[in-house]
Amino acid sequence: MIDLWSWEFWQQHSLYLMFVSAFLSATVLPGNSEVVFIGLLTPLALNQNSLLNEQIISLFMIAVLGNSLGSFSTYWLGRLLPQLSEKQQQHPRFEWVVNRIQRYGIWSLFFSWLPVVGDMFCAVAGWLRINMFGALILITFGKLVRYLFLLLLTMNLFAI
Repeated sequence: MIDLWSWEFWQQHSLYLMFVSAFLSATVLPGNSEVVFIGLLTPLALNQNSLLNEQIISLFMIAVLGNSLGSFSTYWLGRLLPQLSEKQQQHPRFEWVVNRIQRYGIWSLFFSWLPVVGDMFCAVAGWLRINMFGALILITFGKLVRYLFLLLLTMNLFAI
């Protein structure tokens, strides 16, 4: 029987955990993949002498992939949304996001990693039918920069 609550299980399946956490955290579901990323990275950072380690790079790439795909699924959900009512379009957060996207265009998707509004950037970008390929590139680049920052910060804490 699989013991989902054992530390050994999660050590053996850490990349699956990272992918699921990163994916779900980037959707409209609540989650915090940064905590999982740092939690899984810390033992690797303590045991490794280099940033260019296969396990660390794998963890980093899986986090970026999962988080990017999660945000892109939110983008697609936005594309599937019907035209919103006047009342729905007047919600302050919705108006704020639409204004940012109209002001900065597709470049606003670089900030899809931001808590709360990042999900809305993706959904509204899909709803506005912003270029899909460009959206995927900017979403992924934003996620890559965020996880790279967390990786370097964590590795710096352990003076690697």
